[in-house]
Amino acid sequence: MALSPLVRRRLQIFRSSRRGYVSLIVLSVLLALSLAAEVLCNQRPLIARYEGKLYWPILVSYPETTFGGVFDSEADYHEPTVAEALHRPGNWAIFPPVEFDYQYIDTRLSVPAPSPPDHSHWLGTDDRGRDVVARLVYGFRLSVLFGLTLAVFGSVLGILMGAVQGYVGGVFDLICQRVIEVWSAQNELYLLIILSSIFEPSVTLIFVLLSLFGWMGLAAYVRAEFLRARQAEYVQSAIALGGKRWRIILRHVLPNALTPVITFFPFRIADGVMGLTALDFLSLGVPPPTPSLGELLSQGKANLSSWWIIVSVFAVISALILMLNFLGESIQNAMDPRAVS
Repeated sequence: MALSPLVRRRLQIFRSSRRGYVSLIVLSVLLALSLAAEVLCNQRPLIARYEGKLYWPILVSYPETTFGGVFDSEADYHEPTVAEALHRPGNWAIFPPVEFDYQYIDTRLSVPAPSPPDHSHWLGTDDRGRDVVARLVYGFRLSVLFGLTLAVFGSVLGILMGAVQGYVGGVFDLICQRVIEVWSAQNELYLLIILSSIFEPSVTLIFVLLSLFGWMGLAAYVRAEFLRARQAEYVQSAIALGGKRWRIILRHVLPNALTPVITFFPFRIADGVMGLTALDFLSLGVPPPTPSLGELLSQGKANLSSWWIIVSVFAVISALILMLNFLGESIQNAMDPRAVS
């Protein structure tokens, strides 16, 4: 489908903004890599050859007895007996770049945890002996997917509520506004503390709570756009010609109201990421051992002498939020009516 001249002009303006365009590419690459975290960071070999047979530990769990061990439990490929068996002549194993996942506890550290960076743990370990690089990769994936999902859900809900309010108007709009004002006055943190005492904290619980509050700001913008657009001549003409209400909303009003939705989308992702990070930092977020940037940040605060924890997680969070802001600014410039005129 051919793009309209307006869309092509906006894409051209967006590409000309180097910071936003590069940020989009870098974020896409990092997200794609984090989605393959199990292949990049895992204590299981990708493929192994033992006594003439090929094994796929990355896909299948093998007992230790398969590789010459004595236990029927899942093999620990860093355990000396198994590691030695896989390195005998004729045997071999190909490990991921980072030979640990987010929950593997290395009990063979040369110094007490948290241990500093070395050839095995590039950014050291946390206070439980887990690899910091692995937890950063998995935590980055969780944070970005959480923020992205929260932004999509909040945008859909905000568009729906704002569209109905703005198009219907009248008493219905007045009642909805009063309900929104009462609901927005509630304190998210207090509600989360109360719910955490009743239910076990989880990603789902945090997502539901933040979703209940995250749509209201966007709904106000969409409502204002619909209140303005429904008085336009082309909308009144469509109504006079007997057009169906839902068709008028989707074809004539909604496209003109999507500018604030698209413009604020990267900032909504950033809000979701920071919301999850803040709650995890306060121990009100995801339960352990779920990888979390906020939990790593809390460990860095508790272990100030272990500089590798606080520096690495601060660098990841700062870079992520900075790139999202650059992306949002570039989209704002591209969607500015004065820029495309």
